[in-house]
Amino acid sequence: MTDKLTILAAQLNPIVGDIDGNLELACQTLKDAAGEGADLVVFSEMFILGYPPEDLVLKPSAVEDCMTAIEALAHESADLPAFVIGAPWQAGDDLFNSVLFCTGGQVSARYDKQELPNYGVFDEQRLFTKGKTPACVVELKGVKIGLAICEDVWFKRVPTAARQAGAELLVIPNGSPWRRSIHEERAEAFDRWSGLGLPYLFVNQVGGQDELVFDGGSYATNSTHAERCGLIGQFETGTALVIFDCGSKKLVLRDRGCRLDREGWDMEYRAATLALGDYVNKNRFPGVVLGMSGGIDSALSAALAVDALGPDRVWCVMMPSKYTSSESLEDAKRCAEALGVRYDIINIAPGVGAMDEMLAESFAGTELGTTEENIQSRLRGLTLMALSNKFGHMVLTTGNKSEMAVGYATLYGDMCGGYNALKDFYKTEVFDLCRWRNEHHPKGALGPEGEVIPERIITKPPSAELREDQKDEDSLPSYEVLDDILRGLVDREEDIRDIMARGHDEATVKQIEHLLYIAEYKRRQAPPGAKVGGKNFGRDRRYPITNRFRDD
Repeated sequence: MTDKLTILAAQLNPIVGDIDGNLELACQTLKDAAGEGADLVVFSEMFILGYPPEDLVLKPSAVEDCMTAIEALAHESADLPAFVIGAPWQAGDDLFNSVLFCTGGQVSARYDKQELPNYGVFDEQRLFTKGKTPACVVELKGVKIGLAICEDVWFKRVPTAARQAGAELLVIPNGSPWRRSIHEERAEAFDRWSGLGLPYLFVNQVGGQDELVFDGGSYATNSTHAERCGLIGQFETGTALVIFDCGSKKLVLRDRGCRLDREGWDMEYRAATLALGDYVNKNRFPGVVLGMSGGIDSALSAALAVDALGPDRVWCVMMPSKYTSSESLEDAKRCAEALGVRYDIINIAPGVGAMDEMLAESFAGTELGTTEENIQSRLRGLTLMALSNKFGHMVLTTGNKSEMAVGYATLYGDMCGGYNALKDFYKTEVFDLCRWRNEHHPKGALGPEGEVIPERIITKPPSAELREDQKDEDSLPSYEVLDDILRGLVDREEDIRDIMARGHDEATVKQIEHLLYIAEYKRRQAPPGAKVGGKNFGRDRRYPITNRFRDD
């Protein structure tokens, strides 16, 4: 029996499918942990394959490679600290989301996740078999350690079973994605079993993975929310040592250095930046190219890209037509100069003229309208894709959630791209984020300090500039009204009566609901973007395209 157990929490950024790379990362972490005197290293959920693996775990060879990697890691680490690591595990006909406890050169125990989330962005029940053992308690240096995985601790059953089985400490590897309400949700869920008096270590991964972003936020606590000690910080990779005192049966929480959970625009901006950067870097793009219109969405997208990748990897292209104002030309250039990016102008007017000539006979006798407006947008998309194909930069599209909701975007035009950093931000939130970024320099940002988005871009009326004197509010209610209606329809699934009760006009609410439903086919073809709010378009919200329902 020892007087203390030293545990290293590993808040890292594994890459889905990169089994060899994740294995190498685990090996190096174990070696570093040995140098720091750690007895145990805790990695995150599904670490060796990456989380969420989605249907990749249905590929037998992927699971076999993960199991082989874990066994090899255990064997090669016989003289290094014990460790807990997540991986898919095949046992007969059952496929489990598991964590493995490895010590002495072998896999000594396995715990299979019991609470498989099947809501929102999760669909684990279609992939994994529910764990069959109510509790798994292992012993290291005389300390009895209970194992649980992420969703297991959102309910009392697994922590209670671990306590009843003699656990003195609970270790919880996680793949818990970030959203703006996550800290409140975690605290509320975990406090439900705080009466057990069971100290626990929450170790979460960090990084962007397609439509999700993970904050890390790993912490240690003696089971009460008030004592929670953040270990590494949010949206950062790193490790931290935690001491379990065997006499008091408590984790020794540091009086100094505990990282507090942060919220607000700081976290939202950092989440969007990390998600974008990881999408570009993990998919090995040299950089991004985007259309810089002189409007607020492209300006914020460019700022996020620069902060994520650095100005030398961001290419902004202004593509004016005859409707582009001199103000937009000036604002786009000023924003590009403030961010320090490459900035080019490619005039689409010759292309528009060519299309007019090509379609003149087919369109004879018809009036100008949305079709002609969309040709401009699609020529811009074509131009950016040509640059992408030629030079390898990923096209970053710039539409916000309000536009995506009501279909105020051109399919194969301004929706054209590989990723959308603003996909889950409503238009009013875009304005707030721009103001916040001009006043703050986010931690880790690779872009310059100070005002990077000219004030006129923020204050001028939004316009697609596809016809003379066009304004967004010609077709839509004010964004304050629109976004409040959309939050009701999308995020909260409210009846239109509930929305009208907040003072909204019935005809307007019904119009927005109709636009929301008929734009579903566009959203199915939209590029991915990270979830930051309550319900994102993509993994979260799965509505039928063919749909005649309207709330009467």
